[in-house]
Amino acid sequence: MYKIGIIGDRDSVTGFKAVGLDTYPCMNSDEAKEVLKRLVSEENFAIIYITENLCQHMIEEIDSYKSLITPAIIPIPGVDGSLGIGIAGVKKNVEKAVGADILFGDK
Repeated sequence: MYKIGIIGDRDSVTGFKAVGLDTYPCMNSDEAKEVLKRLVSEENFAIIYITENLCQHMIEEIDSYKSLITPAIIPIPGVDGSLGIGIAGVKKNVEKAVGADILFGDK
């Protein structure tokens, strides 16, 4: 059976343990990079969520796993709110799939 994990600061990930996600609190992006590498290579994860505050410092590492079928690595807002990274990824993928930004339009 596949697992779902979340990497982020302690305050952002603690509540997800109650709903059955494997939580990995990290103090900084270097620690989060090591955790991500371990989860991708050693564990059976279908989805790994990463809080945007850590994700913004891990773009290269995350991009290196995009060709894998699993896990899906998804940025989510932390307790401090959204930095717009997750929605930018959705926009980029829609533009790639259909050739235009049909969701948000140009502003």
